[in-house]
Amino acid sequence: MLGRTAGGVFWMFRYLERAENMARLVEAGHRMALTRGTGSDEEWRSVVITAGLQAAYEARHDSYAPQHVVNFLLRDKSNPASVQAMLDTARHNARMTRTALTREVWEATNIFWMRVGDAVQRPIREADLPGLIALIRQQSAQVRGALHGSMLRIDIYNFARLGTFVERADNTARILDVKYYVLLPSLSFVGQPLDNVQWETILRSVSAEHAFRWLNAGDTRPVGVAEFLILDQRFPRSLAFCYQKLFGNLCYLEEDYGVRMPSHDLAREIHDGLTRRSIDAVFESGLHEFLTDFMTCNGNLAQQIETDYRFYG
Repeated sequence: MLGRTAGGVFWMFRYLERAENMARLVEAGHRMALTRGTGSDEEWRSVVITAGLQAAYEARHDSYAPQHVVNFLLRDKSNPASVQAMLDTARHNARMTRTALTREVWEATNIFWMRVGDAVQRPIREADLPGLIALIRQQSAQVRGALHGSMLRIDIYNFARLGTFVERADNTARILDVKYYVLLPSLSFVGQPLDNVQWETILRSVSAEHAFRWLNAGDTRPVGVAEFLILDQRFPRSLAFCYQKLFGNLCYLEEDYGVRMPSHDLAREIHDGLTRRSIDAVFESGLHEFLTDFMTCNGNLAQQIETDYRFYG
C-alpha cells in the first residue's frame, strides 16, 4: 500500500475515534457538573484541560460557562479539535482514500458527518446535549460496525485499527490523569461521596460502568477503577487492551510485508510494561507520572508508525 493511503486511513480512524472521545468527555463533564450543583464551571474547566485545549479556549472565552465549553468542543469550526472539525477532517481523509475503503465504510462515515453537521448547525442547548452525545456515539459505532463487517483483514484494516487504538489509549490515560489531579476540589474529598460519584462518572465516560460493576460488585475505590482502566485486558478501552491490539495489528503488518519495523519493538515494549506491572507498582511510582510517561510513549509510537510506513514519503 502507498504510504499516503496508509496514512490517510490511519488518520481517518484517529479522527473518528477522537471525535467520539471528545463527545464522551463532554458527557462526563455534564454529569459531573450535575453532581456538583453549584460551582460547575470548575468541572467544565477540567474537561477543557483534559482535552489539552486550555490555551485555545481561554483565547476565545473569559469564563468556563457550560454553553461556551459545550459549543467550543462540539461545534466550533475555528477549533480544529471540535467534534465537527474533526469529522470534517475524517471525511476528507476518507475521500482521499476512497478506493481503499468498502462502500459500507465510506457511506457510514459520510452519514456520520452529515447527521452531526445537521445537529450542530445552531448553538447547542443544554437540554439537547444528551441526544447529541447519543447521536455521535451511535454514528461512530456504525462506522466501526461497517469496518468490522465489510473490510478484508489486510494492511488497510490494520492501519485503521492502529489509528483507533492509539487514539483510544491516549483518551483513557488523559481521563484518568485529569481525574486524579484536577477534578477533586480538595484532597479532603478523597474517599468521600463526591469522590466516588466522580469516579463512577469516569467509568460512564468510557462505557465501563456495567463491566466494572460486573467484575467488582459496585466497589468504586480509586485503585480498583485505575487498575481496571489501565491493566484489565478484557475491557476494550483499557490501556492494556489497546496495546494488546496495537501489538497484534503491527504483527499482522509484519507478516504482510515480511519486515519488522522499529514501531513493532516499541509497541512490544509498551505492551510488556503494562502486562508485567501491578497497580500497586503504578501507584508507588505515582499515577500521574505513570500516565504522563505512557502518553509520551503512546505519542512516540504513533510517530514511529508514520515514519516506518512512510505516510508522508
